[in-house]
Amino acid sequence: MCYDRLRLQGHGGNHKRVYRVYKAMKLNLPRRGKRRLPKRVRVPMAVEARANAQWSMDFMSDTLYHGRRFRTLNILHEGVREALAIVVDTSIPGARVVRTLDGLVHWRGKPDAIRVDNSPEYLSEVFAGWCPDLDIRLHYIQPGKPNQNAYIERFTRTFRHEVLDACVFESLHPVRQITRQWIAEYNEERPHDSLGRIPPAMFRRRIETAGNSTLELSR
Repeated sequence: MCYDRLRLQGHGGNHKRVYRVYKAMKLNLPRRGKRRLPKRVRVPMAVEARANAQWSMDFMSDTLYHGRRFRTLNILHEGVREALAIVVDTSIPGARVVRTLDGLVHWRGKPDAIRVDNSPEYLSEVFAGWCPDLDIRLHYIQPGKPNQNAYIERFTRTFRHEVLDACVFESLHPVRQITRQWIAEYNEERPHDSLGRIPPAMFRRRIETAGNSTLELSR
């Protein structure tokens, strides 16, 4: 393309000379190929209603009033529909994901499994190596199948509608503040039909009192 444009502009020199100059100017950047994901096995959505049976995670993004973008990492306890954490920052790499999970494991204990999509942070060595070290199974959904992560997708849709789309934020501080308040209300006050019309925190306390008895939740 460079040679053709130079020729149309009346410059001399053959294509080999143009290519030597092209390389000398370090214009020959490597092309990025498409990332090939391994085949994923579909994992059933049915989950046991007991403590730490399975967590799920998902990323979201939004924009502050002045145009700066930020991300959120949402972590949900699928078995009791409880919001465990929502991390808000401009960048959330794999190491940050692991630090957040370390804190949650110290607080609540480790889950049997975590359901995630195929985001780069979940494919990173730091995260993919952290789960086996703690004997936590990783359930990757199939590419292009967000319905296979329906619990967290429903949760993130509610969070976006009631917080991110409802407010105009000028900095990350009010995002974090309102998010903490929303999580407390979501866990302690909002009744869920799938939990028998009681809040997630109350449902968790009931099954813990009952000795983590296994119940089947409706989706």
